[in-house]
Amino acid sequence: MSDLWFTQRMAALDFEASDKDPATARIVSCALILVGGGLPADIREWLVNPGVAQEPGAIAVHGLTDEYLAEHGAPAEQAVGEIAKSVAEVVAAGIPLVGHNLGSFDLNLLSAECGRHLGDSLEGICRAPLTRVIDTLVLDKHAAPYRRRVSEKQGPYQMRTSAETYGLDWDEDEAHGATYDALQSARVAYRIGAIAHTRPKERPDWVHRLRNRRGPYDRFNDLAFVTVEELHRRQVVWAREDAASYQAWLRDPVKSGEKHDPNAVIDGTWPLRPAPSTTESEAL
Repeated sequence: MSDLWFTQRMAALDFEASDKDPATARIVSCALILVGGGLPADIREWLVNPGVAQEPGAIAVHGLTDEYLAEHGAPAEQAVGEIAKSVAEVVAAGIPLVGHNLGSFDLNLLSAECGRHLGDSLEGICRAPLTRVIDTLVLDKHAAPYRRRVSEKQGPYQMRTSAETYGLDWDEDEAHGATYDALQSARVAYRIGAIAHTRPKERPDWVHRLRNRRGPYDRFNDLAFVTVEELHRRQVVWAREDAASYQAWLRDPVKSGEKHDPNAVIDGTWPLRPAPSTTESEAL
């Protein structure tokens, strides 16, 4: 295979938002960065005035206050239009989109904003289904399963943990900015791909020590020597399986403890979930 998926030109995409729910959140900043493929990086950035008050927790993460965005951000409709157009151009060119939690959050956030401000879904604006998405969260969970939390505040698969797992430095002062996080996700994708395309016996020692309920099988093999389209299709399955596993865990009172929810429903649709109904959209 002449072009391995992790060495191709990629479009790293990341958003900072007004809250954690992609259906209701508003974009406050965005970075779309073309990297790899033997070409210089092409960085595109947007600062957005969402026109609504943000949740305090969101501001604490990204540091962009409502007042700052009102003064310096572009109007939401204008910015969303520009972002959607840029993403559509990337999709039309066949360049894979890459990001951390891209399928569960970022793409759904953008699609909701497209519906809100442009009257169409993201795929409608792209005029094509998204079939070349690389989500480092999905890849990392599949390749290195059952990782434990680093600390009470640092989860097992958050962006920082994935970056440090694959040998990248982490600058907490730069983190949670769209540009930094987008670049880190592309770097993680490259490191994951490099391990997958290394002979199994020559992979890092920590890979050989991975816990695996399927026995000695090395899951990095599932990421090797496949096209981007095939990798995308596999992620659809892995994301669905991971959601089903988490739902079962939440419903199990013994395993989930204080987090037990007998009626938990975790949507494993990836990378784009169905748009809310008209009634639900009007309520947002």
